[in-house]
Amino acid sequence: MNVNVCHDNGVARFLLVVVPLVARMWPSVAIGDGLVAAGHDVAWCGPESDLRPLLAPGAVIYPTGKRAYRQTTQLGAAAVRELWDEYVMPLNRFIYGPVDRAVAEYKPDVVLCDQYALAGALSAEKHGLRWATLAAGVLELTPPIDDPGLQDWVRSRLAQALKAAGVPAKDDLDLLFSSHLVIATTTQALTGAAPMPDTCVLVGAALGSRRTDPSFRWDWWDPGRQHVLVTFGTLSAHLVRRFLAETMAALGPMAGRVQAVLNAAADALPEVPPNVLIAPRIPMLELMPRFDAVICQAGQSTVNEALAHGVPLVVAPIRLGELATAQQVTRAGAGIAVSFSQARQEELGAAVTAVLDEPGYRANAHRLSGEFLAAGGTGAAAAHLIALAGKEGPDER
Repeated sequence: MNVNVCHDNGVARFLLVVVPLVARMWPSVAIGDGLVAAGHDVAWCGPESDLRPLLAPGAVIYPTGKRAYRQTTQLGAAAVRELWDEYVMPLNRFIYGPVDRAVAEYKPDVVLCDQYALAGALSAEKHGLRWATLAAGVLELTPPIDDPGLQDWVRSRLAQALKAAGVPAKDDLDLLFSSHLVIATTTQALTGAAPMPDTCVLVGAALGSRRTDPSFRWDWWDPGRQHVLVTFGTLSAHLVRRFLAETMAALGPMAGRVQAVLNAAADALPEVPPNVLIAPRIPMLELMPRFDAVICQAGQSTVNEALAHGVPLVVAPIRLGELATAQQVTRAGAGIAVSFSQARQEELGAAVTAVLDEPGYRANAHRLSGEFLAAGGTGAAAAHLIALAGKEGPDER
C-alpha cells in the first residue's frame, strides 16, 4: 500500500469523518481539539449544520449534507439489523462521494473515521492512506452473544459496501476495525476479558470543550440536597415517556433530600415534581462532578461522562450497545440495572436510594474514574494518532 508521509514542516494533516449523532461527535471533537493543540492540522468531513456549532471558529469542514437518523422501534438483535439497514448503509451510500472528494482534496496523512463512517475507511483504502477507527460505543467491540449469526450478517453488509465502492476485498481489511489503529472510548475495567483487535487502544473517555453548552439555573440548585441527573438522549425520546413518568413518581417523594435535573424536551412530560428541573440542554461536563447519581439508558457517552467523574448510575438499557454497557457497569459494581420496559416507581426509588446511600457504588465509580484517568482520554487518543502519522509516540509526549 502506498502511504502518505508527513509534511516536511513536521505538521501532520488529519481528516476526521463523523456521523451526524452528537453523542458520537463529541469524542471526535475532543480528539480533534487535542490534535490542533499539539500543533497539527485538522479538517472535518460531515454535516456542516451539525459540526459548525461544535467546532472552533475557522475550522475547515468538507460538508457531506445531512441524512437524519430515523426513529427506531426494534429491540434486541433486530435493532442491530434495523440500525444497519435503515441507517448505517444508507448514510454511507449518501456520504461516500463527498467523503471521497474531501480525501482527494485535503490529502490527509491520517483519516480518523467514526466506526459507522464506513465511507471514510473506504476512501482511505482507495487512496492508499493510513486510517484509524474511532469506536465511540461497544456494540461492535463487545458484540452480543445471543445471536451467533449476527456478526456474519454485519460482515455481509460490509462486503456490500466494499463492492459498491469498488474497493478490493482483502483478508486483513475490516471496515469496522482498522488494521492501523482502533481507538475505543472505554477501559478494560468495563470490557473485562472480551477479546480486542490487535490494533485497539482503550483510552477511556475522550472529553473536551463543549462550545454549545448553555448556562444553568444555579439559583434553583440547593447545595444542601443530593442531585440526580435523568437523561435518555434524543434518539430514544420517542420511547421513554412511560419510563420517565415512573422515574418522576419515584423522585417526587424524595424532595426533602433530592433534586433532579431531567435532560429532556420541555414537553417530554405534562408535569414534573417540584424538585425536578426539566432542561432540554445542560452544561453536562460542568454539572457532572456535582451529581450524586445518574439515571440513563446506558448510552456509552453518558456512562463515560459519569464514570470519568466517579458518579454511580442507575441504568435502564433499551437496545443496541446499551445492553452490553449496562452489564459492564453492573459487573464493575458502579451501578444498578433496571428493566426499561417493566421498572415501576417502587423499584426505581429503591435503586436510586441504593446508589445514593450504599457507599460501595460510589466507591466503585470512583475507582473507575481513576482507571479512566490512567487510560489517558483525549490526550492518549491524539498521541496515538500522531504516532500513526509518523510523528511521536504516546510515550514521547
